[in-house]
Amino acid sequence: MQGQAVEECSTNGREQLLLLEHPHVITLGRGAKETNILLDEGSLESISVEVHHTGRGGDVTYHGPGQLVGYPILNLRPDRCDVHRYVRDLEQVLISTLAEYGITGERIDGLTGVWVGSEKIGAIGVRIARWITSHGFALNVNTDLSYFRTIVPCGIIGRGVTSMSRLAGRDFEVAEVSGVVAAKFAEVFGRQIIGSEETNRGGEL
Repeated sequence: MQGQAVEECSTNGREQLLLLEHPHVITLGRGAKETNILLDEGSLESISVEVHHTGRGGDVTYHGPGQLVGYPILNLRPDRCDVHRYVRDLEQVLISTLAEYGITGERIDGLTGVWVGSEKIGAIGVRIARWITSHGFALNVNTDLSYFRTIVPCGIIGRGVTSMSRLAGRDFEVAEVSGVVAAKFAEVFGRQIIGSEETNRGGEL
């Protein structure tokens, strides 16, 4: 689905924001260290966690149920051809989303993503080819954080992870949070969501 969306953006300019939840999976970015996966293959299989290499930047991360993953398929030409700005804009989308739920997300100098204190709540890992984006971000909504103990998240030692549900003391509807993320994304990137195959799961821009 992601590859087809990138091809459509390249050939006919169709931009999309794909929002979804993954089954339990560990993904490695370009240049990731496999030593940051702390369990062996058999142990991961026993808890139904797969491992996949991806074309995104960054190190190792976990995706799973209760985590909202976003794949923006955008053409950054002609006026947004700046990788650092793109990453900061994705962070702003998550910061603005969290603010709607009374959660203060912040940036930390020298690190990518969105943090609450010393714990990461939103991860960023992008791929940009010919200024067309793919991959993007992951927001921990109701994520089972115990799965992050299988890795060194993003290869960063000494910092933890958190989720919206842990901070608020209640669960959230991922579909509802998806709608807020889509609205904040459109606001930050100056786009308009014009359609979706499934309510609150992103759509065409």
